[in-house]
Amino acid sequence: MRILGISAFYHDSAAALLVDGKIVAAAQEERFTRRKHDPNFPAAAIRYCLSAAGISASELDHVVFYEKPFLKFERLLETYLAFAPRGFQSFRKAIPVWLKEKLFQKRVLRDHLLAIDGGIDWEAKLLFADHHQSHAASAFFASPFAESAILTLDGVGEWTTTSAGYGRDNALDLTREINFPHSVGLLYSAFTYYTGFRVNSGEYKVMGLAPYGEPKYTKLILDHLVDLKEDGSFRLDLQYFDYCTGLTMTNGRFDRLFGGKPREPSERLDQRHMDLAASVQQVTEEIVLRLTRSLAREGQSENLCLAGGVALNCVANGKILRERTFKNLWVQPAAGDAGGAVGAALAAYYQFAGKPRATPVGDAMAGGYLGPSFAQAEIEQRLAQAGAVFTALTEDALIESTVKALVAEKAIGWFQGRMEFGPRALGARSILGDPRSPRMQSSLNLRVKFRESFRPFAPAVLREDVAEWFELDGDSPYMQIVADVLRKHRRPTNPGDEKLFGIERLNVPRSDIPAVTHVDYSARIQTVHADTNARFHALLTAFKAETGCPVLVNTSFNVRGEPIVCTPEDAFRCFMGSDIEVLVVGNCFLLKEDQPASLKLDYKNAFDLD
Repeated sequence: MRILGISAFYHDSAAALLVDGKIVAAAQEERFTRRKHDPNFPAAAIRYCLSAAGISASELDHVVFYEKPFLKFERLLETYLAFAPRGFQSFRKAIPVWLKEKLFQKRVLRDHLLAIDGGIDWEAKLLFADHHQSHAASAFFASPFAESAILTLDGVGEWTTTSAGYGRDNALDLTREINFPHSVGLLYSAFTYYTGFRVNSGEYKVMGLAPYGEPKYTKLILDHLVDLKEDGSFRLDLQYFDYCTGLTMTNGRFDRLFGGKPREPSERLDQRHMDLAASVQQVTEEIVLRLTRSLAREGQSENLCLAGGVALNCVANGKILRERTFKNLWVQPAAGDAGGAVGAALAAYYQFAGKPRATPVGDAMAGGYLGPSFAQAEIEQRLAQAGAVFTALTEDALIESTVKALVAEKAIGWFQGRMEFGPRALGARSILGDPRSPRMQSSLNLRVKFRESFRPFAPAVLREDVAEWFELDGDSPYMQIVADVLRKHRRPTNPGDEKLFGIERLNVPRSDIPAVTHVDYSARIQTVHADTNARFHALLTAFKAETGCPVLVNTSFNVRGEPIVCTPEDAFRCFMGSDIEVLVVGNCFLLKEDQPASLKLDYKNAFDLD
């Protein structure tokens, strides 16, 4: 049975293909169109998935959309009616779009699919899953567990913002939910907006900013914004928010409560913004922890699966793990809406078609490497056509040359194998660096990534060595867990360092691997496994042999405003438009100084800043 899952029309559209229950391909549309968070119908991603499986569109048994448009329209309409006459301007903007397109999404989907293959009765193949059913299915059915508790949290689906339940074999039962407008995801997005970042893409910046602040506003949030119960259920005081009917997330009452207007994106970050980030992060963690404790008290499983956009909050995930309320934790690597494509396909296979589920051996996400790959001959041809100057090396020579460049503190563009599915670069489309360098974090942020200097970088570490460097002794292959650097690798700070505030603390080396150690000694860890990424594992092994350190800086191969690179041409373009000094694509090794000066890109003209 061949099932295509689709998520689209909100943000991060994607496609995923299931063949007899196995995820054979998955990709986000943004990687092909080069439009970050592209919400449009994922035509290119669908064509990739079909090509990767070697099948035609006519061979698909079902096409499954990740949510139910009529229920979403019901929520929109009921919300506007409940708040009328407030929100008329927002209503006037939204309704024409719904009446023209979204209310008739089955027809819209059919028309897009006809553009892929006009000879198919697509309506006969179309199915629709609930939004949180898609999240839950992506979490449980892709997990390494035969049975598990399940928790999904995001902004909002049709009505649901939080759901909880259990999965066993091929059954999925969501027994509890919290509905719109009460949403931990929208609460976090409100503070994302208020601190000057873009909603639906800047939430991870708030999480990265939080350790620079103190949670001074936590009590204010819990006293005024959130009525939080012991079991994790909650309600928001809607007097402070404008997302139900307005065009912004917060309002004047919110401004007065927190002492000022929202930060403009161009405005300098100050200590207050950092304290706000720390506060909403702490409140979010408390909500998530109370929900997981409540699930654990029911005693139905020692396992927990997470999905939904809030599950990308890897700091909260690390705290769930450390609490030990569950023995095992698994987080869907594409936890946001893109992963809904995987979940919709899995829900159709197990719940609609009723197919049996074999006892899992590991998870079903193949290390996250579900996107396009390129043979060596094709890589050489594409690079040559782009005007690149390169040397094709043997495997051993490639690893040796890359390690030498890393030790010399050069920034490395690393393009290997199948592209990752989801928001994290996992050693297939990565920028790498030496974590021992005290200059590497600020250098990568400002000269290579062209982004805010406060943003932390993740360590990629050999799985067999993770417990020797971090307070974690388990798998974290998808960079979804934050844990602290072990005390034996930390460096003492002096009294003057402790008096620094906010981002002034950034340049104080705090460990033997300062480039991946955040100001609170934490790190977002990726454990690297030889069975899912042999070449990246070999590189780390060689770097360890040379330096004694089994860790590398790993960040996504892109610059601010662009999606992660997909093709060799994308990689070369990013290489020539940034201060990446070495590019490794397949077995091709490129030095910046060897490249024609005429191919150097002016970043401001070449890239669209977000």
